[in-house]
Amino acid sequence: MEQKEHVLLAACRLPFQDDERFQSSLEELRSLTETAHGEVDKIVIQNRNKVHQALYLGQGKLEEIKTYIEEHEIDLVIINDELSPSQTKNISDFLDIAVIDRTQLILDIFARRANTKEGKLQVELAQLQYLLPRLYGQGKNLSRLGGGIGTRGPGETKLETDRRHIQRRIDDIRKQIQQVATQREQYRKRRKENKAFQIAIVGYTNAGKSTLFNRITNSQSFEENQLFATLDPLTRQVQLPSGFQALISDTVGFIQDLPTTLIAAFRSTLEEVREADLVLHMVDASHPDHVHHEKTVHKLLKELEADHIPMLNVYNKKDLLNEDFMPVSLPAITISANDPIDIKRLFDKIEEVLMKEWEPYQTYVHASKGDMLHRLSKHSIMTERDFLEEDEVYFVKGWINPDHPLYHQLRKE
Repeated sequence: MEQKEHVLLAACRLPFQDDERFQSSLEELRSLTETAHGEVDKIVIQNRNKVHQALYLGQGKLEEIKTYIEEHEIDLVIINDELSPSQTKNISDFLDIAVIDRTQLILDIFARRANTKEGKLQVELAQLQYLLPRLYGQGKNLSRLGGGIGTRGPGETKLETDRRHIQRRIDDIRKQIQQVATQREQYRKRRKENKAFQIAIVGYTNAGKSTLFNRITNSQSFEENQLFATLDPLTRQVQLPSGFQALISDTVGFIQDLPTTLIAAFRSTLEEVREADLVLHMVDASHPDHVHHEKTVHKLLKELEADHIPMLNVYNKKDLLNEDFMPVSLPAITISANDPIDIKRLFDKIEEVLMKEWEPYQTYVHASKGDMLHRLSKHSIMTERDFLEEDEVYFVKGWINPDHPLYHQLRKE
């Protein structure tokens, strides 16, 4: 079993920062640290008008931290912001201990979670891009870090001082990622040509996306009460109550202040969302800051140019709610992803949302045209199907996506 490192968290609170938001960001840092198998011994906050340019916190506060470290055998200090390379070096020198920032911690967790070739490449790319401007004076800092939080994963490197070597590796990884992205693009194109309807599950990290994905598809994606449990996008086929078939994808969790290197590196992971026909936005309804989480997801969807896609807001963890819950965004449904009845309610709700987006149809299909009947049940939401014996035809009613070729076929008939 991995031994936990004893960690001190430090944060600078500025006058313009919203108190609730600041506290939520600190709680998130604690969760991130625990996810990376660290144990938070102490949280130190300093109120300042602006961040200290060289040391992030004031010298007096760092003296306090240094005394605490010496008395309590702290292994690592994690700062709740992205530090400049010189700040990291200066703090580490001052405290004579390993220091990492929020970005490096998130990179560390991503490194643990990546399973596929693409996921590992993307993590390594993000880690190297983060490391490159920080190479100066890193020898001492890297040796201080040892083998703990902030040093593991596919991006772990012994290159330390060779910029050209790192730059070559970055170029090489980019080429490999481009190849994988091209393959994925071809796969997506095939799905589009086959007119497969695509649903993407998105949401703030730890909202329950993977749990829902597993309950819906009976598959085994990584499911745990931890941040960033899923990194590699998974796609499975599902069938809705009417018989309508769709592809559903689980995606990486969103997070506030996600490092820019990661947004770029994981863009292809999130591109599944841009291709979706419907977005299921999972929200942890029991989280005190869920409204801000929702805003973060909406902002990132806008950046991905995916904010125009029809969306169903799925408020999860209703079993943890004490009072009457009011959804912030509509259309919405409140569920517990572990409750089979709620999963059925969700399927019904998905069909209800789609019917509002789609066009109604009614048609007669001759009994000899079994393939047409099969296609309608698979690619539309069929609400009625009656066999008229005297005419040997089926009378069929339902709703269909106006972009589907079948819609134009029905219009001709």
